[in-house]
Amino acid sequence: MPVEGGSSSGSASAARHPKQKRKAHSLSIRRTNSTEERPPGILRGDMLEGQDSKLPHALRNNLLDLFGQIEREFENLYIENIELRREIDSLNERLTGDGQAIEGGDPTKGAQKAKASHSTSQLSQKLKTTYKASTSKIVSSFKTTAGSRALCQLLREYMGHRDGIWDLSVTRTQPVVLGTASADHSAQLWSIETGKCLLRYAGHAGSVNSIKFHPTEQMALTASGDQTAHIWRYMVQLPVPQPPPDVSALCDDDQDSSDREEGEVDGEGPCEVPTVRVATATLKSHQGVVIAADWLVGGRQVVTASWDRAANLYEVETSELVHTLTGHDQELTHCCTHSTQRLVVTSSRDTTFRLWDFRDPSIHSVNVFQGHTDTVTSAVFTVGDNVVSGSDDRTVKVWDLRNMRSPIATIRTDSAVNRISVSANQRIIALPHDNRQVRLFDMSGVRLARLPRSNRMGHRRMVCCTAWNEENQTCNLFTCGFDRQAIGWNINIPALLQEK
Repeated sequence: MPVEGGSSSGSASAARHPKQKRKAHSLSIRRTNSTEERPPGILRGDMLEGQDSKLPHALRNNLLDLFGQIEREFENLYIENIELRREIDSLNERLTGDGQAIEGGDPTKGAQKAKASHSTSQLSQKLKTTYKASTSKIVSSFKTTAGSRALCQLLREYMGHRDGIWDLSVTRTQPVVLGTASADHSAQLWSIETGKCLLRYAGHAGSVNSIKFHPTEQMALTASGDQTAHIWRYMVQLPVPQPPPDVSALCDDDQDSSDREEGEVDGEGPCEVPTVRVATATLKSHQGVVIAADWLVGGRQVVTASWDRAANLYEVETSELVHTLTGHDQELTHCCTHSTQRLVVTSSRDTTFRLWDFRDPSIHSVNVFQGHTDTVTSAVFTVGDNVVSGSDDRTVKVWDLRNMRSPIATIRTDSAVNRISVSANQRIIALPHDNRQVRLFDMSGVRLARLPRSNRMGHRRMVCCTAWNEENQTCNLFTCGFDRQAIGWNINIPALLQEK
């Protein structure tokens, strides 16, 4: 969670709960340099003697090592299979012996032996089930890797911030650019196609915690740890697109952790670009960190959410405070507005989110929803009549605006969920996790895919936010994290839905 004053990576990350690494797969491939299982005198290179190959010697040795580890995994499964079959055969022999004893024994003991036989048969079935499950694990892991690569391809990496990136957003007007908000006290605008930084906003005195773009004009709204929200104008010119990088060799999806050190970033540091330092309007009414802000439909008003437990509604033209929305018992974590109606949803550390209705100017109603057991990190509207909420309790819930007594779908995950987003056209939910993963689900809670992640691809620290761009018949997903970078992905929607 962003901290007041935009502190460094170490202090900002310390403000969040301790993160847990995803448990390694029980059959995951382990790297090793051991040669103890090879026959004496046979080295890696010698195993390919006489074969015509154009692969570099080091790469060939690495492949041999990996295939050797796979062979050992299957060998272990084979040995386990043999042992299970022996136990099954032994149980079958006992069953046969029990049947013969019943034929010539005391009739009063027949029921007891029949019951024992039934229990033994159940144990035999459990052993068979265990065997089938264990042998399918390694096969399913290979299938998941191949599927993720086909459905989600790396588009571009956006690097230049000097601290973690809390939020990102895509403009809704031409030219279409990507905006990022960082703990380094700045917001930056990027060319989606080239990855080039086009403009930098440096008007805040604290961490920039969110960024949202005006629905029709070239204006941005940023919220900051300096207890203010800024509205500022921008003008950018898109550069000539460059061909995307070849990432075919960087797709080891199931490698777990990165070997890079804390704070290490590829690139040459912050980009030298035009800088805007003065805001068009400054919104000052909060007594704590402003954690998020968004435009109401039409762009004439904005709403802000703060750690002072209140949300404020402002007039854009005059910067005047119109309403203060109170009721949450703890700090707010996020706010979101509906794209076509005057509705606002705020989320909080008090485990609730609230729906504020401004459609009737004379009556401002509020509904409180208590579906989570930990901090609600975000709640967002979809194009239809739904709200999707994510929480540190590792769940995501889908709600119907017409009947929000209970969620219509619940997604359970293995890590805390941060700022989620839902695609407008296909209504696909993108979940950024504390454990560096990004998963895609449909509105009914069915898992569709997981973005690839390895030592050289994906985020190396927690993923803070996701945002969709579905312009020009393409579907791109953007993610940002505390590793100081944003990443763009091409999502193959037809293949994704076909896999479903």
